[in-house]
Amino acid sequence: MAILADCHLHSSFSADSKTPMRDMVEAGIKAGLNTMCFTEHNDFDYISQDELKAEDWILNVDSYLYELIKLKEEYEGRIRLLFGIEIGLQPQCMRQNAVLAKSHEFDFIIGSSHLVNGVDPYYPSYFEGRDPEDAYREYFESELLNIKKNSFFDVYGHLDYVVRYGSDPSKPYDYDRHADIFDEIFKTLIEKEKGIELNTGGMKKGMTEFHPCTKALKRYRELGGEIITIGSDAHKPENVGDCFDRAAEVLKECGFDYYCVFEKKNPEFHKL
Repeated sequence: MAILADCHLHSSFSADSKTPMRDMVEAGIKAGLNTMCFTEHNDFDYISQDELKAEDWILNVDSYLYELIKLKEEYEGRIRLLFGIEIGLQPQCMRQNAVLAKSHEFDFIIGSSHLVNGVDPYYPSYFEGRDPEDAYREYFESELLNIKKNSFFDVYGHLDYVVRYGSDPSKPYDYDRHADIFDEIFKTLIEKEKGIELNTGGMKKGMTEFHPCTKALKRYRELGGEIITIGSDAHKPENVGDCFDRAAEVLKECGFDYYCVFEKKNPEFHKL
């Protein structure tokens, strides 16, 4: 396996996972990984439409770090465990998120968009009565706004997350219809020396392409983008390192020679 680091992982410290961190680590070792970076969720002002409450999306960073340190010591020499976080970005949370990002010595920070004008595309209500491409466009525009307003993150996660929950995730969306805004997203990220991730999490939702899609990956590389991390977005042990062999092939086809791992906020480049 060419990719040996999974840099987008969740455990029971995230609101949407019940898996003990130890079980995720054991799954990573079984999958042949040499590095795992946990990126537990924090989403300020999250508006939930199910049994989860807004406060469930606020990460207890100290408890999470305490468990991670114990496991780092226990598994030393078997696998490298890194301290990350996935921070959900919204314009009104800019100050809170910046303070959180500086509150601990994170190895790696993913900035991501889960909410668009208070609604998560995970819920069908986001798409009700709308042309899916218009719903996608609103999501991409919100990402661009977040990228322009925030600079504390290292990579932007699952750039086309919204399509995971569209009417038919197995059908490619019309990337060309949104190419102009993706160009602006990529140019802004590159100017800020930020990267993107290749997220394989959509595969378990029936998608046929990774996040972001192949056209987006190629365009990011064409514009000079080099920083790219790989993450399974696993919330369960069986998804750790999911589809990484295929991910390596796609990255090579898109012109990438290396993938990145962040430790102490510094990118390491690893040959594909």
